[in-house]
Amino acid sequence: MFIYPTIYRRLKRGPQVILPKDIGMIVAYSGVGKDSVCVDAGTGSGWLAVSLARIAKHVYSYDTREEFTRIAQRNMQILGLENLTLKLGDVTKRIEENNVDVITLDMPNSEKALRNAKKALADEGVVVSYIPHTEQVKKFVEKAEKLGFIEIYTVEAMVREMLVRKEGTRPSTKGLWHTAYLVFARKSGREDELKRYRMERQ
Repeated sequence: MFIYPTIYRRLKRGPQVILPKDIGMIVAYSGVGKDSVCVDAGTGSGWLAVSLARIAKHVYSYDTREEFTRIAQRNMQILGLENLTLKLGDVTKRIEENNVDVITLDMPNSEKALRNAKKALADEGVVVSYIPHTEQVKKFVEKAEKLGFIEIYTVEAMVREMLVRKEGTRPSTKGLWHTAYLVFARKSGREDELKRYRMERQ
């Protein structure tokens, strides 16, 4: 059985959450750090938001449902975080922040938020979408390419526990397999970089 880090065992859980295996990939591949300002859309229970806030300078997390924001508020208080701002709002309509380093999207039809994400991101900023199905991945990638994002790549994290026993060691027959695809895309402020990327993709 996969063991969550201690902090996640303390958190409240309402709607489906992004699990540590995917949070780790988001943190590692986006490059979020202590000076980063992040926007997180689709707060849910707030597991990703609080994880980012433990690393980043500040996190602004949006959700359209007040009941989810209340759960995230409790989790924020459990961890004593003061650099996380929870907001009721729809990022497909507006993102209030600008010069953002990382934007994470855990929401249906996340490609609809890409135009606002691009406006909010600083040059070289990264948008990450948590997407359950390949059909959605295609829509997101096509929209990101159309809007001029570069270095677009899709990854998936799977966890396979190893059983270590006296009689032998082997993989468990149970595992934490597919949860979602993670699509990363970077905003470029340079026209020559964008042209080169598009030529490489042809």
